[in-house]
Amino acid sequence: MQWPDEAATAAFAARLAAQPAVQDAFVTLHGDLGAGKTTLVRHLLRALGVQGRIKSPTYAVVEPHAVDTRQPPLAIWHFDFYRFDDPREWEDAGFRDIFASRGLKLAEWPEKAGALLPPADLAITIAAQIDEGREVHIAANTPRGQALLEKLT
Repeated sequence: MQWPDEAATAAFAARLAAQPAVQDAFVTLHGDLGAGKTTLVRHLLRALGVQGRIKSPTYAVVEPHAVDTRQPPLAIWHFDFYRFDDPREWEDAGFRDIFASRGLKLAEWPEKAGALLPPADLAITIAAQIDEGREVHIAANTPRGQALLEKLT
């Protein structure tokens, strides 16, 4: 799939946000620095109703968000494992509990957490093109992911 510009990224994020199954999904985001992973997350969070500043969790590892206007409220965790280098951090930070709870989990640089992560419902790989466009590949790894992918393509 091609996203020729940021508007296409935002349109994809809106389509994903419109799927009820995304509220309990685990989505991994793959790509080089500057590929557009955080941009996609920001558009998705806005489409889901997140208000206020949306910052990258590069240094904090995780940024929690909540959409209280939904019933039930939607919990969202945005992870960035770029600086993650010790599996003990996983236990110490309580990530196992987060992944066991309801809500949307988004993870950039999931390969840095390795086998600690559960299988992703959707794995989105973004590659920057020579122009401002993006080449995007989406893989579904679970029945929930397959259901989401069928509605997105």
